[in-house]
Amino acid sequence: MNYSQISIPLTPSVDPDILIALLSDLGVEGFEETSDQLLGFIRQDLLDETALSNLLTPLSATFTLTPIADRNWNEEWEKNFDPVIVEDFCAIRAHFHAPIPGIKYELLITPKMSFGTGHHATTYMMMQAIQHLDFTGRRVLDFGTGTGVLAILAEKLGATDILAIDNDDWSIENARENVANNHCTAITVTRIDTIPQTSPFDIILANINKNVILQQLTAIGQQLTKGGVILLSGLLQDDFEDIEKEVIRINYSISGRMTKGNWICLKVEKEDK
Repeated sequence: MNYSQISIPLTPSVDPDILIALLSDLGVEGFEETSDQLLGFIRQDLLDETALSNLLTPLSATFTLTPIADRNWNEEWEKNFDPVIVEDFCAIRAHFHAPIPGIKYELLITPKMSFGTGHHATTYMMMQAIQHLDFTGRRVLDFGTGTGVLAILAEKLGATDILAIDNDDWSIENARENVANNHCTAITVTRIDTIPQTSPFDIILANINKNVILQQLTAIGQQLTKGGVILLSGLLQDDFEDIEKEVIRINYSISGRMTKGNWICLKVEKEDK
């Protein structure tokens, strides 16, 4: 599968967090941020140069495109992938890293081109929020699973039935590999882009983006058990008002909020009426 690299110079007026959120909506699958530019990677069959230009021009951002032939993405990630440590709660490392002592839960993740290594603020906050929930015996949905890291952590915390879904073939392949490498047995990884209408879930994890969350929040709420919890991220601080309005509209409430940089993570629960 061939990709194109999008190179965007970072100037004082260009916020990389906002760029990542907006470019994700266009199908950009992976990012690398350096001191002077943001690199994004997108499948060539999904690249729309007009849409890209229309998105970046109002932000006073420019871009260049470089075709990238199919290559060993594992090797590329190994050059730059450092372990992630979330307090003493959990750590994420690749197979080529040494074990990390003093951690309750250690996850082995080979990210390839999928999101969810813990390096991004939204994944990091999701893991911070997860440690305060009771997963014992719970049924969990990981919507937009990426690498599968949140589903894997849920099983390690005691969840007994986990459905991990994504709409990207690369993510599904990667998540299945990571699930196997972590010896998980309670996780089913499935390619789907909408909330499945199955038996309800006790905990729903959705680390995606504002547009998808707004489109799917009603369905998410319908698939939550009484007393269940939703964790939402992939959201910028500027997204809060629109998300809050939709949460209230479906008779839920925001009971917790975390912030890291320009990003937020929200805990959502059913209104007690």
